[in-house]
Amino acid sequence: MNALPSLKWLSTFQSVAHSGSIQISAQQTGLSISTVSHHLKCLESHVGLMLIDHSCRPMVLTAQGVVYLRYVDEIIDLLSIANNEIRSLTPKNLTRLRFAVIEDFENDIGPEITRLLSTLLPNCHFTHYTRVSHDILSMFENRELDIGVATQPQSPLPQVREFPLLRDPFVLAVPVASTATAEEFITGKSGLPFLRYMRSQFIGTQIEAQLIRMRIKLETTFEFESTASIMSLIARNSGWAITTPSNYARSKRFQSQVRLLPLPIKGFARTVSVFAAEPHLYDLTQTIASALKSQLSSQTIGPMHEAFPWLKPSFRLIKD
Repeated sequence: MNALPSLKWLSTFQSVAHSGSIQISAQQTGLSISTVSHHLKCLESHVGLMLIDHSCRPMVLTAQGVVYLRYVDEIIDLLSIANNEIRSLTPKNLTRLRFAVIEDFENDIGPEITRLLSTLLPNCHFTHYTRVSHDILSMFENRELDIGVATQPQSPLPQVREFPLLRDPFVLAVPVASTATAEEFITGKSGLPFLRYMRSQFIGTQIEAQLIRMRIKLETTFEFESTASIMSLIARNSGWAITTPSNYARSKRFQSQVRLLPLPIKGFARTVSVFAAEPHLYDLTQTIASALKSQLSSQTIGPMHEAFPWLKPSFRLIKD
């Protein structure tokens, strides 16, 4: 006996076994009496045993039927649980969501996504985190996140799906007051100190790796976690940095005193992506990715292209 019994046969058998009557079972299931009888006969023929003593009124189970019913009850209960669980995981019925966004998007992009999620998931317990990229990716590794926006890591995260959003190239951020060229900054001849991102951060690691590849050694006096701290010093003509257009875009209060220059070395960029921990979240994640791209296009990429037209080929959304 290789084939599995029909679920219709099993559910009909369960109904008759608990009601003790084919007529009552027909009323409960909406089937005709002849259909109920047919399903029972098919099941008994399939297992090769009598499961119900049809001569008794109300009907009673045979010894084999008692054992079989126990397993049928378990099977149907498990199917019911599975059905309820997968329905609860659809975005409309999602009951919990742990979402994280990098600090780069916190001011302008983050609130819009929060509003979107509150609209899409009105009955969801929503936990929102703002972290640096390496913290967000660590949270995925520890199964502490469902969806997150972060910089793409060097190696893919196991069992986490990535939806790339933005190509964010590295550029020079220098004081408006400085007359030094890009070449003078990158070779340490500008007279201003290099303001480094901490090398424990993804952005700091990427910058350091590229400088090593290009055999460029810059003296370090200051290291920072915060883009705002770096920009404030640049605005005061107290240093320069390698950063990205999206980091510059969020530092609005310093933009009149800070300008961007193309890197005078081989260009490199980071990729900002949305990550999802489970397949049932992929559709929701794609919705979030589309909303993020819309926000980035209008609030960040458009204004940056207008201010620095040379960014157009490199600072852009990543197509699906």
